[in-house]
Order: sequence, then structure tokens, then C-alpha cells
Amino acid sequence: MTTIHLTTKINAPIEKVFDLARSIDFHVESASKTKEKAISGRISGLIELNETVTWKGKHFGFYLKHQSLITAYNYPNHFTDQMVNGHFKSFRHQHIFNTTSSGTKMIDIIEYKVPLGFLGRILNSIAIKNHLTKFLLSRNRSIKLHLERKEI
Repeated sequence: MTTIHLTTKINAPIEKVFDLARSIDFHVESASKTKEKAISGRISGLIELNETVTWKGKHFGFYLKHQSLITAYNYPNHFTDQMVNGHFKSFRHQHIFNTTSSGTKMIDIIEYKVPLGFLGRILNSIAIKNHLTKFLLSRNRSIKLHLERKEI
């Protein structure tokens, strides 16, 4: 099991950060480098508990699909999406939000297992973990910039 843990401080109210983090439309906009599109389930708006979304995006030169289900939801403090179908053995992303004196602390915890045994573990150590981390950092930066621009 691999874990990625990121913390992003955002100068914006917790409700706005929470909603932008679960916005299908903003995800598509912020992930344009990978040509990410929502192709089934919830394809626009704000995803809710027990809803699914299937993403299609270009990663490592291939168009890949990843279907997630929102398995936990506590507005505006937490939601979890879990892979239903995709290329991982398992994939779970916890989104946690805490109010701070300057706005919101957004915490991402991704836990996943790769397929292909030993080969998968090697690919994870040289490419997959780094790719996922960069993808999430870019998305978090987009959320931060968008909301902090709006708060000025």
C-alpha cells in the first residue's frame, strides 16, 4: 500500500474550498493537461454521497478510465472517493478540511495498491507515485489560486 499525504493552506472559507474540491467542472478545468473528462455518472456540478463519476484522461501516453464512488461525506469537513473500476488494485482518496485562523487547511490522503506484483511496485517507485503526487499538487495549486483570487 502506498500513501500520499499533502496539506494545502488556502485563504478562503472552508465551504468554498470543500465545494471547489468536489466540483466536477473545476476538476475538468484544472486537469486540462491530461485531457481529463467526466464521461459517466455525475458529469457536472458538485458530487455528493453515493454518487459515482467515471473519469477519462491521458496518463503515461494512454487514455485511462477511473470510476470513483463517494463513500463518505460530511459537509464541509470531509469526503472520500474510492475506486470502483480502474487500473489500480485499490484506490482511496480522503479529502479533509479544517478551518484555520487564515482560512482552510485542505488535507489529501491517497492510499492505493498497484497491480502487477513486483513489476507494479517498481513502476510505482519510479513513476506512478511521482505522477499522482504532481497531478494532485497541480490540482491543489489550482484550487488555491482560484479561491484566493476570488477572495481579493
